[in-house]
Amino acid sequence: MEITRGKQSKGVKFVVYGPEGIGKSTFVSKIPGIVFIDTEGSTGEMDVLRLPTPTTWAMYMETIDWVIANPGQVKALVTDTADWAERLCIDYVCQTHMINGKPMSSIEDAGYGKGYVYLYEEFGKALNKLEQLSQMGIHVGFTAHAMMRKFEQPDEMGAYDRWEMKMTKKVAPLIKEWASIMLFANYKTMVYATDDKGKKHKAAGGQRVMYANHHPCWDAKNRYGLPDEMPFDFSAIAHIFEGIEINQAATNTQAKPKQSIDEVLGDVPPLANIPENKTKSAESKVSVEDKLPDLSKPAVDYTGVPEKLADLMKNDDITPFEVKAAVAQRGYFPMETPWECYPADFVNGVLIGAWGQVKAMVLENRQNAPF
Repeated sequence: MEITRGKQSKGVKFVVYGPEGIGKSTFVSKIPGIVFIDTEGSTGEMDVLRLPTPTTWAMYMETIDWVIANPGQVKALVTDTADWAERLCIDYVCQTHMINGKPMSSIEDAGYGKGYVYLYEEFGKALNKLEQLSQMGIHVGFTAHAMMRKFEQPDEMGAYDRWEMKMTKKVAPLIKEWASIMLFANYKTMVYATDDKGKKHKAAGGQRVMYANHHPCWDAKNRYGLPDEMPFDFSAIAHIFEGIEINQAATNTQAKPKQSIDEVLGDVPPLANIPENKTKSAESKVSVEDKLPDLSKPAVDYTGVPEKLADLMKNDDITPFEVKAAVAQRGYFPMETPWECYPADFVNGVLIGAWGQVKAMVLENRQNAPF
């Protein structure tokens, strides 16, 4: 045991939320070196660095693992937005938790609030990974949409509306506790009197502002001594994101996320009878030191593969042939079974829901393939 004192150097954990269209993505794009995980496709018109859009929760988690494994590539990471990431997580929970032998069609199907407990636990795993990035000195955070909810104080009469993140009631407080700064952005409307007695008023435009401290009408907080209200301009908080260095020693050596297919497999030959891998040219290889990973492999034919499953295959450089080989090996379906004959429950609940096990089996098959 050792008692220490002083400030610890780590990345800022931030949340910026507000109504749609107020400029949350543009605001966080000012953070130096920021890279987007664009879960909702809102940055298509922006000139920003971005990782491939995750279409499943498994792909989202693997994207974070890639950043952990390559800390020098990313100085700051933002999930845009948290509520769309939560949708991926809800879909994952529904597909991996069975009711009467079938995946849940809704998070409510589990009954007694169990579905939301599963969601809380799964989203917490992502926050643990993002906490690891913060410990490494990487700024990490979320943008989120805002919504009004009726709020009733347990010790007071009546109820009132307040702004909250547009998320479930278990995950939103979890993100708030995790963050070190949570900013609420909104439009501040200017009102002036239209009569001498001051009884009639009219709105006269407004301005965008952000709030950094708690208020009965919104959630906000910060650990940097920021004022209650500021113009919605990044320059007001730019000093918070300065002077942090990447701490590569904080990388979790137990985690083994992919970096590139060549680094994962080394000299292990590909599974037999896969012409796509045999004809891969040396010129087509891209090093992670050169740029962010290009996870698309046009040379491989993914025709007929369900879209979300194909995204996972491309993300991990796994071919449809290899997945079908693993399926046949487990005795689910013969190799020649067309993709369109795979039941949706099997694709979503087994192949996508348990993608980590499928991937591990494919890599094991590669290692055991004959020279």
